[in-house]
Amino acid sequence: MANKLILEKKAETVNEIATKIKESAGVVFVDYRGLTDEELTSLRKSLRENNADVKVYKNTLTKRALDSLNISLDECVVGPSALVYSEDAVAPIKVVTNFAKDHEALSVKGGLVDGKVTSLAELAELATIPSRDGLLTMLAGGMIGIVKDLSIALNLYSEQKEN
Repeated sequence: MANKLILEKKAETVNEIATKIKESAGVVFVDYRGLTDEELTSLRKSLRENNADVKVYKNTLTKRALDSLNISLDECVVGPSALVYSEDAVAPIKVVTNFAKDHEALSVKGGLVDGKVTSLAELAELATIPSRDGLLTMLAGGMIGIVKDLSIALNLYSEQKEN
């Protein structure tokens, strides 16, 4: 029989994992086998810059946390897995996908977006979405274009009325 203290520690870890998954808008499971310490440090730094984090837990504890949340991601908790999570739904996906382009050892196993299981194809599609700042810039550019066109039209109309 396992020590009571060990069981309590494992229960705390399962609760910690479940809380992180529940509170995160974007969660990605990655296989990090083959990455060097420098590469993992670089990945962690990139994630921190985008308000995301990575943590490695035992698969059995991660599976228990997923089961407690009624989430079925059994294929993601096979082999060495790291949990990448963030309050932004797209940030961890973008960082991991961009990092995986340069480091073939890193591979995405699956993930959750806003609490819903997301396929690898959907994750790849989400990785192509511009950042929030990029989207806001595109929106502002579009709005400025409309205002510019309106001002030109009003100017032409006023010139026509003067003649």
